[in-house]
Amino acid sequence: MSYPGYPPTGYPPFPGYPPAGQESSFPPPGQYPYPSGFPPVGGGAYPPAPSGYPGAGGYPAPGGYPVPGGYPGASPAGAAPSYPGVPPGQGFGAPPGGAGFSGYPQPPSQSYGGGPAQIPLPGGFPGGQMPSQYPGGQAPYPSQGTTPFWILCLLFQPATVTQGAQGTIQPAANFDAMRDAEILRKAMKGFGTDEQAIVDVVASRSNDQRQKIKAAFKTMYGKDLIKDLKSELSGNMEELILALFMPPTYYDAWSLRNAMKGAGTQERVLIEILCTRTNQEIREIVRCYQSEFGRDLEKDIRSDTSGHFERLLVSMCQGNRDENQNVNHQLAQEDAQRLYQAGEGRLGTDESCFNMILATRSFPQLKATVEAYSRVANRDLLSSVAREFSGNVESGLKTILQCALNRPAFFAERLYYSMKGAGTDDSTLVRIVVTRSEIDLVQIKQMFSQMYQKTLGTMIASDTSGDYRKLLLAIVGQ
Repeated sequence: MSYPGYPPTGYPPFPGYPPAGQESSFPPPGQYPYPSGFPPVGGGAYPPAPSGYPGAGGYPAPGGYPVPGGYPGASPAGAAPSYPGVPPGQGFGAPPGGAGFSGYPQPPSQSYGGGPAQIPLPGGFPGGQMPSQYPGGQAPYPSQGTTPFWILCLLFQPATVTQGAQGTIQPAANFDAMRDAEILRKAMKGFGTDEQAIVDVVASRSNDQRQKIKAAFKTMYGKDLIKDLKSELSGNMEELILALFMPPTYYDAWSLRNAMKGAGTQERVLIEILCTRTNQEIREIVRCYQSEFGRDLEKDIRSDTSGHFERLLVSMCQGNRDENQNVNHQLAQEDAQRLYQAGEGRLGTDESCFNMILATRSFPQLKATVEAYSRVANRDLLSSVAREFSGNVESGLKTILQCALNRPAFFAERLYYSMKGAGTDDSTLVRIVVTRSEIDLVQIKQMFSQMYQKTLGTMIASDTSGDYRKLLLAIVGQ
């Protein structure tokens, strides 16, 4: 469908995005003999559609939008020693071994193709302002309706957005695992718990350093740090602490398992993880899922999903996306034509064509395809996906395209809707803040401020409370 107020000839063609740096990746953890019994961390279903356009009331003042700058890219996070990986000479024994994998190799770096530094803004809005609401008074939830995500990408790219990728948590200098283990022991010893001491240590250490603290704690006191923390904490604070102490790959595998365990399936968690990770990350998740839970990820996906959504997720969990960073513009034009003929240009939809292209092409190649499609179809590809698909498969396909266009903006949008309206989707909030804290949370914060005219920290502070709020704000650097 089309909305009143947009240019009658459709959206302007994409002239190309500026270079976006490199794709993000998790720091490589190692084997992780993790105890069972954690509370589910997976998010629930998509919240109901909001009543206003995303960020309504927070758009720039009349007179024009900020000039688009470069997309914040995502360079690989700094490599860290494999878990348990305790270096010799620390004064404590090696941590106990565990089943599974020995380490996570660093995924290959990714970078986006070049493009002009300036992009013409879409016109058609009187006075240069975006409407505060969609026609009809209701805006669709992102990735569920027809939210023009690519327009958000164009509008909210000021020159102040940091290029490259940067996490809000960096490895602590002069790190001493034994000293930190002692601080945590004192914080939990005796009557009551010194939560502030726990926050100060956990929020200022990298994930790899937290693994060393856990190993040192068991060596020094003969007790499991995680079990002690579980006995002292509860609710959202416990969930956040446990997530921080899981290596990234284990956390992803664990989240997927909890999303499919028991009655019902949390499709949003499956989409968020499987449609945004690199090949290497997905392959390690599959191996971790098998070694830690004794189950085959693909079989679980097949038993918990169906139809075209099942096929898309099975394609994703193969970890075989092309990661060649060179863009083939002729192929992009051909793919754009194929997608048009498979959807807008015919009666009905050839779903397999969309699956094949979006599951196999590299993210830089998909970005070029989105640009070519706007010229072929006189409509942006995200809008066409919304017209041709519905439900979970629509959300999955849109997630892939949104990550190809602007990964930090995708996660900023997810964070916003985890807190917007009545109640808070704490599991989604925790999962995104934790998994992006050492990768690109700085860029996500910047995109959040530009898209919604409020800081991520401000929204977290208004939606959370207590030590849970303190720790979240410490992680996001507020």
